[in-house]
Amino acid sequence: MSTSEAYRLWWQHDAHWYQGVAARFGPEAANEINAEALRKIAVYVAGRVARSSGPLPGTGDPGKDLEELRRRYDACGDRMFPPELRNASTEVEQDDLIVLTLRRNFAVTMVRMAGSLDGYRCPCTDIHAGWSEGLGVRLTENRAESCLRDGDKACRLLMRVAPPDPGSEG
Repeated sequence: MSTSEAYRLWWQHDAHWYQGVAARFGPEAANEINAEALRKIAVYVAGRVARSSGPLPGTGDPGKDLEELRRRYDACGDRMFPPELRNASTEVEQDDLIVLTLRRNFAVTMVRMAGSLDGYRCPCTDIHAGWSEGLGVRLTENRAESCLRDGDKACRLLMRVAPPDPGSEG
């Protein structure tokens, strides 16, 4: 069995798990538990990325610093979600804004295939909050501007980074 096949089966299991929780306890409970679990995994993954990458540079050049942070968010996404099962890219759009564009999200596909899309709430912002926490970054904005779940052509997720606290390093 390939790694890709294992991921597909795990996510199909996850979609059916979500469906079972939603049927027994309601979609609100299923969404809340799903988001909580994914955020915890995201913090763990980002912590590993942070340890392997070292401290974020404090060059004083927001463009360079944000570009490095953007690469670290990409590394988090690649560790959590295999690239062959999604189509995602990030860009720095302003001095404090990183935009993640997701053109294919296998989690939404699996939830749809399991018949659970009605009532499903994407946990993307919870995942980004976890990555940010694990990377030691504070966000002032973390929201979806568009979403594949809603029928949009892509998810466009905005992560606005807070300036470092005075006296902090980097």
